[in-house]
Amino acid sequence: MRWMFIVILALFSPAALAQSTQPASPQIKHVLIISVDGLRPDVLLRADAPNIRKLMARGSFTMWAKTTPQSITLPSHISMLTGVNPNAHGIEWNADIPLSKPVYPNWPTIFELAKRAGYTTGLAVGKSKFSTTLPPEFLDTKWVTTEGSCEDAEVAAHAVEIITKNQPDVMFVHFPNVDNVGHAIGWGTPEQIETIALADGFVGKVIAAVDSIGRTDSTLVILSADHGGAGRTHGPEDPRSRSIPWIAAGPGVRKNYDLTRFGKDYDVQTYDTFATACYVLGIKPPKRIEGKPIREMFEDADLVREPANRPRTPATQAH
Repeated sequence: MRWMFIVILALFSPAALAQSTQPASPQIKHVLIISVDGLRPDVLLRADAPNIRKLMARGSFTMWAKTTPQSITLPSHISMLTGVNPNAHGIEWNADIPLSKPVYPNWPTIFELAKRAGYTTGLAVGKSKFSTTLPPEFLDTKWVTTEGSCEDAEVAAHAVEIITKNQPDVMFVHFPNVDNVGHAIGWGTPEQIETIALADGFVGKVIAAVDSIGRTDSTLVILSADHGGAGRTHGPEDPRSRSIPWIAAGPGVRKNYDLTRFGKDYDVQTYDTFATACYVLGIKPPKRIEGKPIREMFEDADLVREPANRPRTPATQAH
């Protein structure tokens, strides 16, 4: 009995769980996560955003995803990249803090797990406050603005360069301008809607870079946001702040598929971005997480839960 106990402990140790396993979707070998800071779903749908709509058309999506209850940039993004809430990962502030040394999340990020599983990593981020929250040893290539916040065009230029030259297997891109305009002028304003249209163009450039290196057919693209907003701010437990879009496209993903078809008890949350990235890359998180992989978006019948039976439509209806 003692040897059986030792074997069980070995199987469930953090070291064993951190190892890469057989990928759940063999065609997917790379993951690109794009975050458009402050992108509220209903405002997105009002904007001229052809590239994001193309992503929806070739993938699965929901405009009813949720971010963390805190609904602020750093805590929400670190939850997106660790799969747990801010109380667990420990990044609960949202500013450039003059620390004597960096404070990194208590939970491993997707970059750490990817590196340990043999993948290469990269990021391009448009707010400097990210720099003290992501351990550099797990990033093969990175660019983080040093100016507080920068223009989306600058992020896109660095992201395209990293993708084309370094070709990371796991790439994170963060666009800050939609949030900046929300704080300066307001959520849902014509100015913010115009900024979303501009951000859409830069999203298109990043996706085109993936295509230029021949990776479209092996990359899962997830586009989401850290929070929404209302007035000129965003914050805890406001549904206008907590609502975010979640769009995924790639090999084997259902096309033009609205994930709300699975009913009121099926929510997509920001933690699921991390869990889904791990799932498609065949990585087992070494600790328990809150996120779940969005298996339902895959066409493979073995991977999805069947939707509820479609109600029968009468042959004739009275009007």
